Amino acid sequence: MGLFDRIGRIVRGNINSMIDNAEDPEKVLDQAVIDMQKNLVDLRQAVAKSIAEQKRTEQQYNQNQVEASKWQQRAQLALTKGDENLAREALVRKKQYAETAATLENQLSGQKDQVQTLKNNLIALESKISEAKTKKNMLKARSKAAKANKELQSTLSGIDTSSAMSAFERMEEKVLQMEAESQSIHELGGTGLEQQFAQLEAGSGVDDELAAMKAQLSGSSPAQEALPSAKTEQEEDIIDSEPKSAVDSELERLRSQLKKM
Repeated sequence: MGLFDRIGRIVRGNINSMIDNAEDPEKVLDQAVIDMQKNLVDLRQAVAKSIAEQKRTEQQYNQNQVEASKWQQRAQLALTKGDENLAREALVRKKQYAETAATLENQLSGQKDQVQTLKNNLIALESKISEAKTKKNMLKARSKAAKANKELQSTLSGIDTSSAMSAFERMEEKVLQMEAESQSIHELGGTGLEQQFAQLEAGSGVDDELAAMKAQLSGSSPAQEALPSAKTEQEEDIIDSEPKSAVDSELERLRSQLKKM
């Protein structure tokens, strides 16, 4: 293959590629319908022209038929009058018109066939144009949908969803950690007093048993060992003289009950 052939092929390939890329389906379809409608106009004009020529041929044929019949009658008239030469001239004229009429008849037959063919082509072209318009609208709708989908896919492909999802996962983990810390703080703050009393209750059984053992060794009762020493009258007077709160009153009541046990 020669150098110029290779260059020509490359140029043609690039041109075809540029044309393919530049083709917009919607514009191409619109132009195709416009071209078909222009062809329809040209075909209609051709049909109208053929019909007009057919009518002129029919008129000429009819006129020659009339003239041939007229000269036929004149030949008969001249012959009845005994003028044979005049009758002969009339028959010559009649023959000329008859031959012309025969030629026009053949021409008229061909024109009729041509007009009918053009009419059939016109009907077929109108049907194709109607079908093309319907198909054009359908293809244009599909083209628009394809363009919209292409733009959507291009937009989606440009979005980095991995980083966004990673951020969601990190934030979810952080929220879970915050919830766990909040729950821990709540449990520690809400059960401090309960734990203190639980320790007292758990330890009271051991303390009672220990007091009982001490009482057995010393010969006194556990109740007496457990009771606090009596206060002096001076201390009681000081306590009685101070204003007592509701908590102090309740505490004093509990002490009195312990003394009676």
